[in-house]
Amino acid sequence: MSLLIVATSARAQNVTRPAARAADTVARPHVDTTGDLTIVSKDTVPTSHMQLRPPHSPRKAALYSAILPGLGQAYNREYWKMPLVYAAIGTCTYFFVFNLDKYHLYRDAYRLKVDGNPDTNISDPFLAARSEQYLKAYRDYYRQNIDYSVLFFVLAYGLNIADATVFAHLRNWDMSDELSMRVSPALINNRALGISVNISIGGSKKAKKNTWLAGR
Repeated sequence: MSLLIVATSARAQNVTRPAARAADTVARPHVDTTGDLTIVSKDTVPTSHMQLRPPHSPRKAALYSAILPGLGQAYNREYWKMPLVYAAIGTCTYFFVFNLDKYHLYRDAYRLKVDGNPDTNISDPFLAARSEQYLKAYRDYYRQNIDYSVLFFVLAYGLNIADATVFAHLRNWDMSDELSMRVSPALINNRALGISVNISIGGSKKAKKNTWLAGR
């Protein structure tokens, strides 16, 4: 009877020891007793946690050009276009102001000419010596030029926005000249022998492949 008890207790100890050993094998945090601090370099940070650069936004380019002409081109880093934008819009603005001044001059002279009041005289001797038809014709001429100046100004402003938007879209595309073509024999419908032409064109994210088959 005593031998049976001793054997049972020995078996129980053998069962509990692996559990104790398993508990001892649990990972424990390593404590550095030397007092030295470990400095982690920034280069060891995984690339998946790095902040990626936001994509080029055509909407921002259009908004910037609408707020200030040429600002969208600066956002696209096409700085050489900014003088062209300012030259186009500045030229339209100059002709608008010039035609507006001339229109006011001939309009006022025409009004004074046809008012029928002898006490009102035209201050400019050149215009005072002209007829009513002459003053009216030039008044209408400069009035038409004002409309043209406004039209060209609107077109230049719109082209400024369109240019910034289109080239902002193109910045997101791979504009490389990668082009490959491969010609190889192929079976058409597993019965007829033909020729396979595979053309690969570089695209925005991955190459676009087109295949043509020719045969009987």
